[in-house]
Amino acid sequence: MNLDKFNFKGKTVLITGNTGFKGSWLTIWLKFLGAEIIGFSNKDFTTPSFYKIAKLKNIVRQYYGDISDTKKINILLFKYKPSYVFHLAAQPIVSESYKDPLKNFRTNVLGTINILNALLNYNKKIVVILISSDKVYKNFETLEGYKETDILGGDDPYSASKAMAELSINSYFKSFLKNKKNIRLGICRAGNVIGGGDWATNRIVPDCVRSWSISKKVFIRNPNSTRPWQHVLEPISGYLTLANYLNKSKTLNGESFNFGPQSNHSYKVINLIREMSYYWKNKKWIDSSKKRKLFKESRFLELNCAKAKKILNWAPTL
Repeated sequence: MNLDKFNFKGKTVLITGNTGFKGSWLTIWLKFLGAEIIGFSNKDFTTPSFYKIAKLKNIVRQYYGDISDTKKINILLFKYKPSYVFHLAAQPIVSESYKDPLKNFRTNVLGTINILNALLNYNKKIVVILISSDKVYKNFETLEGYKETDILGGDDPYSASKAMAELSINSYFKSFLKNKKNIRLGICRAGNVIGGGDWATNRIVPDCVRSWSISKKVFIRNPNSTRPWQHVLEPISGYLTLANYLNKSKTLNGESFNFGPQSNHSYKVINLIREMSYYWKNKKWIDSSKKRKLFKESRFLELNCAKAKKILNWAPTL
């Protein structure tokens, strides 16, 4: 990754969800590139918290609140007049979306709409990167990777909320933002991100580490499900690449891009667990796939990232 091609030095960047796993890594990378970071997030830190351990509060002008609070988003946008916005704030866990669907939809849909609505009266040049998910596609359990032109959908509350958010983005863009010369907008679809600093619950890597650290067995819901696993720095490099491109050109304004591993690098859950187990002495797991499921999960998911490779010259490198 050629860092010289990114032009963020001295730029004010607003990151929503900056205290989360991906948000913290994005903060570190942008600060390394010389950006001035404004952070907006809730106070629901994981335990431990990567944001706190990395002492990111020392390099960020931090604000806390609910992303569905329209007033706070407007105040931040017009007070600091950022050149870039990266909207990561979301309810990111599928299982949690079943426990509190109202919060899930309010955060993921209304939170995105708040960002879009605040842009209606914004007159400074700005690039807005809206972070979506690989689960935004209507999953037909096919073996082919989903392309950006495929139909959106989702049976579970999380997937549906991300699809609804993207429909909202499309509506706002075509109805209000497309003809505003100062606004350039892009959508990034990625998921199944792993890497250091992730302590979220109900994610496969943190769950295994927590259990094996105290010699406990970890329960694996769907060992034969396939996912496009990728290291956290891969999609973030995609976010930065798209933002940099939009800053220079309006040709991709309003378009979406997949960011994920190469098509031959999607692995089953059991493959990931076995790979991790090489580094642990007390590794044990239980296949719980035959037990009654509390919620539905797709068995196969893969992204086609040819568009990002062809147009943005982006490719996974780790």
